[in-house]
Amino acid sequence: MRALVSCLLLLPFAAGSLLAADQPVATKTELGKKLFFDVNLSKNRTQSCATCHNPEHGFVDNRSTSVGKAVSLGDDGKSLGDRNAPSAAYARFSPDFHQNKKGRYVGGQFLDGREKDLAGQAGGPPLNPVEMGMPDKATVSERLQENADYVAAFKHLFGDTVFDKPDTAYAAMAESIGEFEKTDLFAPFDSRYDRYLRGEVELTDQESLGESLFFSNQFTNCNRCHQLKAFPGSEGETFSNYEFHNLGVPANQAVRESNGKGKAFIDNGLLEHPDVKDGKEAGKFKVPTLRNVAITSPYMHNGVFSDLKTVVLFYDKFNNRKRKLNPETGKPWDTPEVDGNLALEDEDFQAPALKDEEVDALVAFLKTLTDQRYEHLLEQKQHYADK
Repeated sequence: MRALVSCLLLLPFAAGSLLAADQPVATKTELGKKLFFDVNLSKNRTQSCATCHNPEHGFVDNRSTSVGKAVSLGDDGKSLGDRNAPSAAYARFSPDFHQNKKGRYVGGQFLDGREKDLAGQAGGPPLNPVEMGMPDKATVSERLQENADYVAAFKHLFGDTVFDKPDTAYAAMAESIGEFEKTDLFAPFDSRYDRYLRGEVELTDQESLGESLFFSNQFTNCNRCHQLKAFPGSEGETFSNYEFHNLGVPANQAVRESNGKGKAFIDNGLLEHPDVKDGKEAGKFKVPTLRNVAITSPYMHNGVFSDLKTVVLFYDKFNNRKRKLNPETGKPWDTPEVDGNLALEDEDFQAPALKDEEVDALVAFLKTLTDQRYEHLLEQKQHYADK
């Protein structure tokens, strides 16, 4: 595992952005990079941040488990989570958690927005018993102090007393990781769509149709949740408004059977946020960025759908009576896990039914949002689909 981590530190695509493993630490960003790949921050020394946010795979967890890639396997080698690990790519653009002028909750980190910033998010997994499994902050501080380079770097960057209190050392660790996640490695904005906006490439006819449909206020409702910037000047679009909505996603029963939560358990999403008390927020999850969406399957907050086209069909079924079957199961769509507060019952989210070729065009456009260094993964997916 440690050899693997060393390789990850020197990945070809990261050579210009990441330091070599033995290079001295001078900034919080550089320290955060080392921490991001350090398996010693997990109880059994088998997991790092990069395990569930792999930079070779769009910063998601590409490992297979007994339930496919729907949720992540913990450091103990047996625990399974209940939510799909969201991509860490472009996460820095999610605003601090707040309510907008419409009274809708916006932003924060994690799928329920419970942490306000990247440092808060970085501090979660090490202490989560089904993730990295460390018992407390004091133990994490002790692990950090095993590394003489860490001790020197922490004291240089945060003061000589940084290890006097576990809370202080832990906060410094989380802040450093958060600083690393703000770098361009996580958000290069160099997809085919970005290059198209700069006039460097052209979209195919199918991709162009998908773009028109995606940004249309008449033919789809995609941009109601996945567009922040108006045209022209849409460069740097993250394809999320960071609001929270209940889309009627069904429970992932395979996950529930495997992680022991059972069929009776309900994930209430935004209502799990400690500052949210209104039952009308139940079942709502933060709108994800669509950057790299084509190579970061499975989909939805619980990984219940494996294919991107299935997601588009799932949305369309609310407006299209012909979409009666889930193509992945061949059976009728399962009922929502939280059958209330459904966004797609709101008039603002309704749209005309899509034709099959329009569904395919939308999928084609979404593939153009893939960062350049991951475009080879699109080719691999197509290769497997053609078999």
